[in-house]
Amino acid sequence: MAKARRPWRLVLIILVFSFSTGVGILAGMFAGFLRSAPTLEQVEFNPDLTSYVYDINGEVIARFYNENRIKVPLDVIPQDLQNAFIAVEDDQFRNHYGIDFRGILRALWTDIKRGGIYQGASTITQQLARNAFLSHERTWSRKLRELLWTIQIERKYSKDEILESYLNVIWFGHGAYGVEAASQTYFGKSVDQLTLPEAALLAGIPRGPGLYSPFISPEAALTRRNVVLNRMRDLGYITAAQAEEAKQAPLGVVDKISRPYRAQYFVEYIRRLMMQKGYTEEELRGGGLRIYTTLDLSLQEKAEKALLEGLPKGKADENGIVQPQGALIALDPRTGHILAMVGGRGGQDFFNRAVDAERQPGSAIKPFIYTAAVERGYTPGTVLIDEPMTYVNQYTEETWSPVNYDRQFRGPITLREALEQSINIIAVKVLDAIGVDGVIKVAKEMGITTLVEQGRVNDRNLAFALGGLTRGVTPLEMAAAYGVLANQGIRTEPMAILRIVGPDGSVLEEDRPQREIVLREQTSYIITDMLRGVIERGTGRSANIGRPAAGKTGTTDDYTNAWFVGYTPEIVAAVWIGNDKPSRMFYDGVNIGSGRAAQIWSRFVKQALEGMPPSDFSRPDGIVDGLKIDVKTGLLATPSCPSAQTRYEIFIKGTEPTEYCTEHQRPASPFSLLREAIYGGSRSE
Repeated sequence: MAKARRPWRLVLIILVFSFSTGVGILAGMFAGFLRSAPTLEQVEFNPDLTSYVYDINGEVIARFYNENRIKVPLDVIPQDLQNAFIAVEDDQFRNHYGIDFRGILRALWTDIKRGGIYQGASTITQQLARNAFLSHERTWSRKLRELLWTIQIERKYSKDEILESYLNVIWFGHGAYGVEAASQTYFGKSVDQLTLPEAALLAGIPRGPGLYSPFISPEAALTRRNVVLNRMRDLGYITAAQAEEAKQAPLGVVDKISRPYRAQYFVEYIRRLMMQKGYTEEELRGGGLRIYTTLDLSLQEKAEKALLEGLPKGKADENGIVQPQGALIALDPRTGHILAMVGGRGGQDFFNRAVDAERQPGSAIKPFIYTAAVERGYTPGTVLIDEPMTYVNQYTEETWSPVNYDRQFRGPITLREALEQSINIIAVKVLDAIGVDGVIKVAKEMGITTLVEQGRVNDRNLAFALGGLTRGVTPLEMAAAYGVLANQGIRTEPMAILRIVGPDGSVLEEDRPQREIVLREQTSYIITDMLRGVIERGTGRSANIGRPAAGKTGTTDDYTNAWFVGYTPEIVAAVWIGNDKPSRMFYDGVNIGSGRAAQIWSRFVKQALEGMPPSDFSRPDGIVDGLKIDVKTGLLATPSCPSAQTRYEIFIKGTEPTEYCTEHQRPASPFSLLREAIYGGSRSE
C-alpha cells in the first residue's frame, strides 16, 4: 500500500510545485503590469481635434485632421443619444467601477473555448481607455493594460466626464470621430439637433462601422438602429410607443458623403500660409483651430464655372493633365481680400497656377509703363509717332526692331489710342523715353514681385514693353497690381486669412489689410479711364459687362499665353490661359488668345456683380475734362480740325494743352471760339 501511495504523492508534489510556480509567474507578470500602470496625472484626454477653414460668410470650406473630431460638452449631446449608447454598449455603466466582471468571465470562457481573443464585453470606460490610450491589438497583455487604464480613469473622473470623453473619442467610420463629427457626416447637422431615431442609428454604428454604415449597408444600419431602440425600450429609456414610432422613421442620412473640401487650390494656399506663420502640420491637423478666411464660396463657384466652361479642352499631357490650363483669381481692391482662387482645372492636379505659375504677361504689362508715364507728366492726349524703329544694344551691338501685332504703322497716335489698340511701338517708345528703371520701380510699388533687376539676364531692357520678362508674373500679383488703379492709387496687400481661433475660442491671430499709397489718385483715375477704352473700343471688347470696368489684354508670341486683367470699383480679377509647357494654343481650329481670357473674365465678373447696382470709379479733384483736342497733334482742336480727328480728353490739372492746333486753319475770330465752347463743350467717348 505504501508503494502505491508514492506515485500519487509525487504527482501531488509536482502539481503543487507547478501551481506555485505558475502563481509566482503570474504574480510577477501582474507586478510588472502594476509598475507600468499609468499615474492619475497621465490620465488626460487630449484627442486630436479637427481644424476648420471657413469662408467669409462662416461656411465651412475644408477640414484638416488626423481624426475628424469636433469636441462638444455633454450638455450639448441629447439625452436620447447618451441613453442609446449606454443601452447598447454598457447598460450597467452608472453602477460599476469601470469593469463588468460578469461580462469578463463570459468573454473569458468564450475566448478559452475558441483559443484566442474574440469576445469583447468591454464597458464604456474600457472602450475609452482603448480608444484614447491603447492600440486595438487582440492580445492578453493589451487586455491587462486596458484594465489598468480603466481603473485609473474611474478613480480620476466622474461618470459624466467619462461618458463625455467617450462620446467625443469613439470611431464612426468615414473619417468621423466623436458624435459631433458623426452627426455632421451622416445627417449634415449638429449633434444637438438629432432626433430619437437618428440618435439610435448613431449609437449602433461604433460596434461595426464597416457593417452598419448607412452609406454602405443601409439595410443593416436600419436593423441595427431598431435593435438599439428595442434595447432602450427594454431598459425603460423610452416607451414602447416611442420605440415603434421611431422604427417607422427613414434613415434620414444625407444623400452622399460630401467632398473633403471645396476650393482645393485655395485650401492648399491656406495650408501654406499657416506653415509660413509658424504652425506645424500636426497643429493644423490636430489642434482644433478655426481659420476664418476671405474667400466667398459663392464667388468661388462662379469662378470655377466660368474658367472650366471657358477653357478649350485639348488632350492630356504626359502627366495626365488636360491642356490648356488656366487660372482665375479675384480680389476686393479696397481690402485686398482674396474672394476667389482657381489654380487650374482641378481633379488630382494641385499645382496652383493662380499663385505659382510665372508666365509672360504680353501686353498686360503695358499699364505699368503708361502709369509711370502719367506720373511723369504724360497725358492720354500725348501724341507719339507709330513708325518703324530699330534699337541697338549698346553692349552687344545687336539690333532689335519691334513690330505691332498687325505689322501696320499708324503714324501720329495718342497714348490713349495706343493703349486701347495695344500698339507695341508706342509702348517701346514711352519706355525708352522715361527709362526702364523708373517703370520697374512703379511696377514693384504696385505689387509686381517677380521682376529681375540684377544678373546677366534681367528685365532692365526695352523688351519689358512687350512683356518679355526673365521670369514672368503670376495672376495673383497682376490682380493685386491692377487693384491699385481700382483703389485710387492705394496698394492693399492680398490677404486670405482674417483670423485664427484656438480650440478654446481665443483669437490667436487677426490679420488686417496692409495699405500704402503708391500712386496719385489722379494718375490712377487717368489710367483707369484709358483702360475703360480698352474694353469699350479696343482689344478688350469681349470683356464688356455693360457697366463701368477697365482692363487690359495680353497675348504672347505664337499664342503661348493669353491674359485679361480687369477691374470694377468692387472687384479686380486676373485670368490666364496657357499650356503648362509653354507652346502654341491651337484648339478647335483656332488660336487661343486674350479674347478667350476676356470672355472668361466677363462671364465671371457679370455673375459676381449680379444684383448689385452699377457704380462708377470715384473721380478725384484735380481732373480737367471737356477739352477737345486734335488727336494727330495733341493740341487744342479748332473748328477747322476734321471732326473725325478730334475728341474730348481728360487731363490732370496742369498737364492739359494750352496751345491750339497749327496744322489746320485757326478760327477767324474770338466769337467762333466762344461758339465752339458753348456748343461743343460736352464730353463724348
